[in-house]
Amino acid sequence: MAFDYKKEYKEFYMPPKKPTIVTIPPMNYIAVRGKGDPNDDNGEYKNSIGLLYCVAFTIKTSYRGGRKIDGCFEYVVPPLEGLWDQGGKEEIDYSRKEKFSFISLIRLPDFVTREDFDWAVDAASRKKKLDFSKVEFLTYNEGECVQRMHVGSYDDEPRAIAEMHEYASRYGYAPDIAGSRYHHEIYLSDPRRCNINKLKTVVRHPIKKIQED
Repeated sequence: MAFDYKKEYKEFYMPPKKPTIVTIPPMNYIAVRGKGDPNDDNGEYKNSIGLLYCVAFTIKTSYRGGRKIDGCFEYVVPPLEGLWDQGGKEEIDYSRKEKFSFISLIRLPDFVTREDFDWAVDAASRKKKLDFSKVEFLTYNEGECVQRMHVGSYDDEPRAIAEMHEYASRYGYAPDIAGSRYHHEIYLSDPRRCNINKLKTVVRHPIKKIQED
């Protein structure tokens, strides 16, 4: 049976609907950066998703083409993720989606080296005849975070986030969205095939200990 990251690492991908505090270890990703409204059919975000999946499946099926990646095993491609930013603000303004900067992500298995990654980007580029210059190998060390499962529309996330922040405060933490720490979403449902009220999204925010006087 293929290794499924969602099932094997439930603490990262299948949290409860109530907030929890978790420490996320460094992980490697396929990443594409961009800006703009994610709902724009011709925008950078939707284009980034196509690039990510091309590279992800090139790696997953590499053995069929003769590329022998050391340590490779059968696995389910991990879910799509997104790091979102509006100028370092802790609160996301969902009415101003055109102001988003984002990093679209798909987790890489640990056996994938940068050399393997570079090979996959080149192979996908030659096969699809597309520009993959925006695709990068990204190591993200997220550290301590508060997270929860959100069920419903993305636009309803502010209520879930308020709950997360209140929970973190109770345990002596404050939100720490700044620099290279972002509002993080992991998409467990396909919005093209799922009722908007049943969308499952892991919402995660970095936190820091509050300094006592």
